[in-house]
Amino acid sequence: MFFGLTIEKLLLIALVAGLLIGPDRLPRYAESLTRFAKRAREYVTTAKTRVKDEMGPDFDDVDWRTLDPRQYDPRRIIREALLDDAPVPTVRAAGVAAAVTTPNAFTKSPSPSAPFTASDPPPFDSEAT
Repeated sequence: MFFGLTIEKLLLIALVAGLLIGPDRLPRYAESLTRFAKRAREYVTTAKTRVKDEMGPDFDDVDWRTLDPRQYDPRRIIREALLDDAPVPTVRAAGVAAAVTTPNAFTKSPSPSAPFTASDPPPFDSEAT
């Protein structure tokens, strides 16, 4: 149905509108309502085609039901987040890698793989903190 309205409700609204507007002006109002509905339909159709054109061919592959915000249950999302295993880091930090490969990461090393030495402290970005 149209926004949850049933046929009975629509007929009641039409009857009340017919009584309030009167039989003389009712055809003009019905005609203007028809024109408005046609323009609105054309506007929506034009907007749909523009969005499809701008989004490209991948737009048709989207499953819109998965993006429906009504399906999200915060309790389920939190439960799944808590039950998931902790993410495993796939890339180790450069300082950790140097500490593991050399006995003392802060001693001068002839190896070019050491990121820094004791005389050259690591860089510090005061704007990042």
